[in-house]
Amino acid sequence: MQAQLAHQMALAPVGNIVIGGMAASAIVGCLVLFFGALLSIVRSDLTGGMKLVWIVFALAAPFLGCLLWFLVGRRDSQRRAGIA
Repeated sequence: MQAQLAHQMALAPVGNIVIGGMAASAIVGCLVLFFGALLSIVRSDLTGGMKLVWIVFALAAPFLGCLLWFLVGRRDSQRRAGIA
């Protein structure tokens, strides 16, 4: 029983490192998504008012706003550029 406890205690720091690395990767991924969305919004062919709406939405709800920009807004801005 002591051997099993010693083994679990020895593996505890490794688990913390793995979890910390995964958390850091998730944070970096969210930051890349956020800044990529802001850059994409600024470079889009949308009017100034619509750009402002998307930027405010991305700032108010960073993950959801950026995700929706890439799923809906970007495609819509490209379609509008083709119409005009």
